[in-house]
Amino acid sequence: MPTLTQLFRPALLTAAVALAAQSLTAYAAPAGEQREYTLPAAPLASTLTGIAADAGLVLSIDPKLVEGRQARPVQGRFDAEGALREALRGTGLELKATSTGAYSIAPSGVTDTAVVLPEVLVTGSSEVETAWSRTDGYVARRTAAGTKTDTPILEVPRSISIITREQLDDRSTPSLNDALRYTAGVMSSGYGSDTRADWLRIRGFVPTQFLDGLPLPIGSFANPKIEPWNLQRIAVLRGPASSVYGQTPPGGLLDMVSRRPEAQTSHEVEFQAGSNEHKQLSFDTTGALTEDKTWLYRLSGTVRDSNSAIDHIPDERLNIAPSLTWNISDTTHLTFLSQFTRDDTGITGQFLPLEGTKLPSPVGDISHHKNLGEPDWDFYDRTYYALGYAFDHRLNETWQFRQNLRYTKSDLEFQAVNVGTFNDVDANGMVNRESGIVDEDISQFAIDNNFQADFTTGRLDHTLLLGLDHQRSNTNYRWLYGMGVPPISVVDPQYGQDLSGVTYFALQNFNQKVRQTGLYIQDQIALDKWRFTLGGREDWIHVGTTFYNSNGATDTQRERSFSANVGVSYVLDNGLTPYASYSESFQPAQGANVNSTQSFEPTEGRQYEMGLKYQPYGTNALFTAAVFDLRQENVSVTEGSVTRQIGELKVQGLELEATADVTDNLQLQASYTYLDAEILKGNDQGNRMQQVPRNQATAWADYTWRNGLLAGFGLGAGVRYVSDTYGNTANTYLGHVGSYTVYDASAHYDLGRLDSALEGLTVAVDAKNVFNKEYLSTCDGFWCYYGDERNVIASLNYKW
Repeated sequence: MPTLTQLFRPALLTAAVALAAQSLTAYAAPAGEQREYTLPAAPLASTLTGIAADAGLVLSIDPKLVEGRQARPVQGRFDAEGALREALRGTGLELKATSTGAYSIAPSGVTDTAVVLPEVLVTGSSEVETAWSRTDGYVARRTAAGTKTDTPILEVPRSISIITREQLDDRSTPSLNDALRYTAGVMSSGYGSDTRADWLRIRGFVPTQFLDGLPLPIGSFANPKIEPWNLQRIAVLRGPASSVYGQTPPGGLLDMVSRRPEAQTSHEVEFQAGSNEHKQLSFDTTGALTEDKTWLYRLSGTVRDSNSAIDHIPDERLNIAPSLTWNISDTTHLTFLSQFTRDDTGITGQFLPLEGTKLPSPVGDISHHKNLGEPDWDFYDRTYYALGYAFDHRLNETWQFRQNLRYTKSDLEFQAVNVGTFNDVDANGMVNRESGIVDEDISQFAIDNNFQADFTTGRLDHTLLLGLDHQRSNTNYRWLYGMGVPPISVVDPQYGQDLSGVTYFALQNFNQKVRQTGLYIQDQIALDKWRFTLGGREDWIHVGTTFYNSNGATDTQRERSFSANVGVSYVLDNGLTPYASYSESFQPAQGANVNSTQSFEPTEGRQYEMGLKYQPYGTNALFTAAVFDLRQENVSVTEGSVTRQIGELKVQGLELEATADVTDNLQLQASYTYLDAEILKGNDQGNRMQQVPRNQATAWADYTWRNGLLAGFGLGAGVRYVSDTYGNTANTYLGHVGSYTVYDASAHYDLGRLDSALEGLTVAVDAKNVFNKEYLSTCDGFWCYYGDERNVIASLNYKW
């Protein structure tokens, strides 16, 4: 009598054949046509079925023959049959052709192979997923986050979420805050919707943002605000990652990938209109410039003319992102990536007084929409542009080289009047105010070079990464603080008041030059079902600062830091992968954290994490669970008037996440996060970290009818719960806000179902905070910030 394992194996293998077309780093080609393969060492069954699926071959395999066996790396030019034979080389198995044109696998030397499974025909898709490519649906299977190599997500011993292009489109995501709202471990919109910046935290810490493998510049106000329309995918890597990326916070980072040129021609235009007189036009076009597809292009961009939720504050953006790929040869590719963004807005996180928001006011509650500044005087103008490239070259069947390079410039001019730090609403509704003028510009050059080698030593298959990166940044920053601003009514604000008597002095005025060089090594090792990741990196950092507001005083920091990473995973045949890892991080003091009289040591982080990933065969779904213990040392704390570096923070937590294309009709995303974030040293010892909720839970579902009367119509619905938080480390009543639950919804319809002449045309309506729940996103003991009100956007999208 057959065992349960014997009964289930054929079904599992059939499912694996169907899934494998999405798990190889290659492009589809007819079976007899030669093409370039760049497949790493991997389980034999997945490599064989993937090659067959890619080429549309009929391949029958006895699961018992391939169980526990590893395929060699397949590197070079082969037809599909040759690629199969290359993968089998050294395994003791060989490829057999049947009289019907199908193939089977047999032990070497066996002339007559009994076919155990029914033949399964798989038709490959036109493009197979890579860590940087477009992904169909909600579930990505490969990533370079955390490793810088094209690796199955299951095999990376870290907690990672991928937000795909389809997720971004389904939920209407004008900002990263919106894009990450349903992601485990992420606190989004900490200060409500702010058109100036994305206020994000991952595992309690502000993440570093990477775009196309390189860090974005970090300033005080002039940080780039990335346009999600231009992104192919967003990877959220949770936990320390300095062993690969250099100076990063312990909570994690964002690893974003730009839309890149594709050989297949496609075009897309979308027009939006909605709340706050919102009007936006977005476009994307890509294809081949030459018949032989040597040159490919892409051009995407956004033009927005809108007001914001705050009276008299615009939300205007001009963005364009051209890119060009030169396929120099089958083994060499160069993609030029550029972007220009111009923002015209203001302070939409309004720094509202405590009275009238958290506390009772003599004149009642303050409206969400109130602008307590000076609209004719206030402005926030930011210009950001970047120019760079991504280059890759395969030297031979073992070695390949990649280089990413980018120059970035971000200029900001910003002035505004806001409610005073120490504020009080009097009996007539008047509140005191202050003002600020900020000029900041950041220029950055970044380059990352690495060699990757795929080879075998005995029973061990290696993906070895050797890298050297370097970045240089130059920041000029001046922040003038103004006193003597006339007060304003919170009930009936009268603008245009005389500001000639305002007295300004420089809180900060400096020039800072940062130089960082990092040398890193990483080895990803496969032994049967085991996957080991070992990595280490040495960084050299020089930070030189001149303080013009301190008579030209200077501060020089030279730091050297080593970061390590160790991880292990065990890839089970049923799709389960348990893992464990240890990782480290560091961040030098720079920007507003540097002063002329005192140098601080870099903050250092370390994390232990254990988790479980599950991708059931026969489904397009990913379920993950992670528990972790995260510590950060050398945290700067202020006690009275003295700042000392004695702080230590602890974050322990649990994260659960599920993402699934359940059927062709239904797509789901859900998460739960528990964080215990505690200050271990300093005056606030024992208190919770600021803006870290203990519990968060989210769920989103989109259902589209494919047949019947409602064919082409779809509905989406989401819910987001965030528990109470403190906006200050003292954990005072004035810094506390309660929990909230809000709901989102969408509806969309494919107009092509009505008439073939409308093919490619889709109409949609997206609503955030559908029931217009009023809540405070945070209070910091001085000001309070409202959460997002209801926002409705209708869109018309045309693809051809």
